[in-house]
Formats: sequence, structure tokens, C-alpha cells
Amino acid sequence: MKFFVASVALLFSAAEAFHTAPIGRTSTRTNMIVKGDEKGSEKVAKVFEGKPAENSEFDALVKANFPGAISNKQLATKVVSVLEGKGYTPGNTLLATSLCADELARVLEDDFVKVYGNNFNLGGLSGFPFAGNTGFGAMAAHIPDDGYCLVVHGPHVGITKDGLIGKVERPGIALVDTCCGSAIAASKYLKGITDGGAKITTKLQSFTDFQQGAVQELILPFGKRLNDCEDRMKELPYALYDSQDILVRDIINTGAGGIKKGLALLGGIQINTGPDTLDYFHPLRFEYYNEDGEMVEDLLALL
Repeated sequence: MKFFVASVALLFSAAEAFHTAPIGRTSTRTNMIVKGDEKGSEKVAKVFEGKPAENSEFDALVKANFPGAISNKQLATKVVSVLEGKGYTPGNTLLATSLCADELARVLEDDFVKVYGNNFNLGGLSGFPFAGNTGFGAMAAHIPDDGYCLVVHGPHVGITKDGLIGKVERPGIALVDTCCGSAIAASKYLKGITDGGAKITTKLQSFTDFQQGAVQELILPFGKRLNDCEDRMKELPYALYDSQDILVRDIINTGAGGIKKGLALLGGIQINTGPDTLDYFHPLRFEYYNEDGEMVEDLLALL
């Protein structure tokens, strides 16, 4: 646990070192916001035009492995509808994401970008919020006046058409590749330690691979949990999510003064699939924060 605490402290102290102004309700508008009068619900209906149709057999396979998962189409449709009822529109909402650097993580991100406009990126490898307090403060300053923010975060995991977890078919690549590569590398590092064959390294201090070093440190507290689980690849993204959830909520609480009319937090597991099927998401947190930064409503049951 001391490594986890030290890693968290390092991430936040690094952010504080670059923080030059207090986080507050800065009045600003940017060209990152989608203009026009079209409703979010109207936009989201167009997002999935031309995408693969829902496959009932594959849908059952995904949900058998990840109970609670829903397709990106269902997720985006429900999230946009719920937030529209709270006043969110494409013109008054800033999208912020903390998702993995992997191009497959862009699929979910792009689904929401097509509704709300370009996103502010808070994340890095495995989906950890490496932008920290400084990044969140900068993002909050870009929220439209009297506007809202939607934060989407979480790790990702692949599943093949045959149900193999931790692998995924990628467009144009014959090899069935690992997904998430960063998470699996961190898991192997951790297993080497818990099995007694490797030592904890100081790679966190190496700038050229800082993010992966941090992922490895931040997963250390979950060694026993991963060793004791029935399926390590299935449990891995949930362990990563639990670590990220602590960080993301701490960042939001620290920067709560920058929230304008409201902030919605959507967290969970991205489930990436091959190019011929829809991606999925297992929502684990969907909450609404008011203008004072107080969590006032749990919306998860609406998804």
C-alpha cells in the first residue's frame, strides 16, 4: 500500500508543481464546443449510422463474461438522454475523457465527441488520469459559461469474437493482439513480484516510460486480489478501475470550484471488440455533481 500512496502523491505533487493559478469559475468560451441548435438525442441517433448492427449472439457472449455491460450504442443513447433532461446540450457541454492512449479507446470517445464536440484529454496509459489536478483545472476553465461538463473515464479490455479476454482483432492486422497492452504488462510485472521471481523496480522515476511505471506502481495493492481470482484477464480491468476511481474522484473534489452549472461523471470498463461488432461498456459509476461540487444524484440505475 505504501507504494500506491507514494505513487498517488507523486502524481499529484507533480501536478501541483505546474499549477500556476487557483481553480475557479473562469468565464470563458472556446471553439471546442459544438454549435447549432440540434439536440444531443438527435445527434446520437446519427452517430451509429453505418456502424455494425447489433449481433445478438455476440451480445450474449460479451454479457456472459461481463454482466452489466451494454453496447456503446445503448450507453451513448441513454447517457445523452439522461443529461439532456438536466439541461446538457451540444452547445453548452464540454466533454472530458480519461481513457487509454490505445486507438481502440477512441471508439467510445469519438461516439461522445460526435455529440458534444472535441474532448479535453485527461488520461494516459491504461486510462489513468495523468493530467491530474492541473489538467482538470485547465479543463474546467474551458467549460462554457453557465454550462456543463461530462467526464468519461475507465480502463479497457479486449474480447475476441470467440470470447478470448485480453485479446482483440484489430483492423488491418492479422495478429490477434493484446488489449490493454499497458495493463497486461503491468499485470505481468505484478505477478512476477507476487510469485517471488522479481523485485519492485524504480522505473517510475524514468521519464521516458513514466506512465507505464506509474501504472505498475498503482496496481501493486491488487496483487493478492488478482492472484486469487478465477480469471486474471477478466478481473484486471476492474482492479485498474478501482484504482482510477479513487484518483478521478479526488481530482474532481479538489477542483470542484471550477464546476459551473454541473458535472456528470461516467466511469466503467471499456470492452473493445473486433471491427465487425459494436464495442461495449460496463458502467460502474454515473453521478451528477451540482455547481458547488457536491455529488447530488446517483444516475447509474438509469443506464
